[in-house]
Amino acid sequence: MKLSEIINNEKLSLSFEVFPPKTDTAFESVKHATEEIAKLSPSFVSVTYGAGGGTSKYTLDIAKNINEQYGVPTLAHLTCVSSSKETVQKKIKEIKAAGIENIMALRGDLTPELENSDRSKWAYRNAIDLIRDIKDSGEDFCIGGACYPEIHPESENQREDIKHLKEKVDSGCSFLTTQMFFDNNLLYNFLYKIREAGITVPVIPGIMPITNANQVERAIKLSGSFMPQRFKSLVDKFGHSPEAMKQAGIAYATDQIIDLFANGITNVHVYSMNKPDVAEKIQSNLSEIIKV
Repeated sequence: MKLSEIINNEKLSLSFEVFPPKTDTAFESVKHATEEIAKLSPSFVSVTYGAGGGTSKYTLDIAKNINEQYGVPTLAHLTCVSSSKETVQKKIKEIKAAGIENIMALRGDLTPELENSDRSKWAYRNAIDLIRDIKDSGEDFCIGGACYPEIHPESENQREDIKHLKEKVDSGCSFLTTQMFFDNNLLYNFLYKIREAGITVPVIPGIMPITNANQVERAIKLSGSFMPQRFKSLVDKFGHSPEAMKQAGIAYATDQIIDLFANGITNVHVYSMNKPDVAEKIQSNLSEIIKV
């Protein structure tokens, strides 16, 4: 099923992101975790690609298993940085052959080596190039793209960031998914600005439950996210206790999602970090709300 059929529906929905194993030996444990999340019957599950521009040979295995065994629509991530045109076209065909109809088109992370390389020689310099190639491949996909409510780390300012986002959407994106954020007002302000700029596709907020204090520093490093004082206070108070921090982090994420639903957002994507218990608890907290 194409995600456009889900995200354009006014019914409230919750989806989850999972990631493939980094090593062969971890495959079975990761597969089990993703299956437990699929058993929650989310609206869809996204499966990430290899970090740093590298491919993950298990992305399609995980996505196909969730789709075929549990009937949950899947969104396969595809990155293009440092890849050749031939490699990307091969991956597109593999995704189609796996029966997956949705692609999250991303540039991918820059490793130190890539940051210092000659970008003029790259076949793909950004996600826009990838989106265009997916559209021109002759295959019929629902294509998603990423967006940053606060600002893309490499953008000079938000106006420039939104300009490039408009180009991305005009290239063929059917929807956008946001980077994590911890203050909903940042999203509401961002949505106002992009609508003013003529970006009308659905935007799915991405929520990251912070369930241990060590995740905070990593979250800031990855996304540059603003941490509200109420969230900092939560970490200061409960960060020393793993179980208390886990409960508080789930409660904070749940509160964010409820506020989003109450303010007109219909689809929310949760970065599950392959933790079925966290995904299940958030879904349980919203069990009656999602029915509205």
